Amino acid sequence: MKIGVSSYSFDRYLRDKECGYREIVLLSKTIGFRGIEFIDLVNPAWGITGDEFALAQKVRAAADEFGMVIPAYTVAADFLSSDPEGEVERVCRKVDVAKELGAPLIRYDASFHLRDLPGYTWEDGIDEMAPRIRRVAEYAAEQGVRACTENHGFIYQSPERVKRLIDAVGHQNYGWLVDVGNFSVVDCDNPAAVRVAAPYAFHVHAKDFILLPGPGEEKPTPAGFRRSSGGNLWRGTVLGRGNVPVAACLSALRDAGYDGWVSLEFEGTEDVLPALNEGFAYLSDALTKR
Repeated sequence: MKIGVSSYSFDRYLRDKECGYREIVLLSKTIGFRGIEFIDLVNPAWGITGDEFALAQKVRAAADEFGMVIPAYTVAADFLSSDPEGEVERVCRKVDVAKELGAPLIRYDASFHLRDLPGYTWEDGIDEMAPRIRRVAEYAAEQGVRACTENHGFIYQSPERVKRLIDAVGHQNYGWLVDVGNFSVVDCDNPAAVRVAAPYAFHVHAKDFILLPGPGEEKPTPAGFRRSSGGNLWRGTVLGRGNVPVAACLSALRDAGYDGWVSLEFEGTEDVLPALNEGFAYLSDALTKR
């Protein structure tokens, strides 16, 4: 497997240092990563605005300059929005941005909510979204870009639900961005969930969490933590320091024949660059072991 990093991992660094994408491409190369994937390029929180296609050209030039691959472009999406047809068109334009970046894969969300209708279920959401997601996957195939959705956002985060979504879309150009850590947020056994996901895997994220039993609904959530769907506690940390069995998840992927990119995602409170150096060392070691 090839080791990359998500630009999301540099979130605080980008804001604190007020630097641009070129600098984090170089930092990624210096740490040892072979590639860096990007999330929505226009990001006012980072002070980055402007024409997304022009930004894509600059990012691609920086990657070429430093001999780095851009394995994926990751964007927000909501196929249960109030304007679903507009959302399909918008995400198709994001496919064009991915192509401009030279990224062979785009990850877009399904939805983080359900319709506020009596009796509306997550299964209803899949039935409604699947044709729209398929249209984007078809367009992406025409552009030479693979399309996928991540286990992400509580509602479509458990392995059974994401599998159901991918099967409903039913297109060979649509698969799964397998985030080995996110399964913890819906209280799943991570390696077991990865074994469900592995046959559909187009791309992988490796992240780690500190996981604690929930204190009960009557007690406040401790600072820095968030609650899982079952009321347990989680917060991001350096890869290898937390409770997610990352190495076992990677072994499950390898056993299933996956040999693509694994991108490190860091969302902890520790200092960014030391965390990424430590995470890279952990991931490199984990990928050499059975």
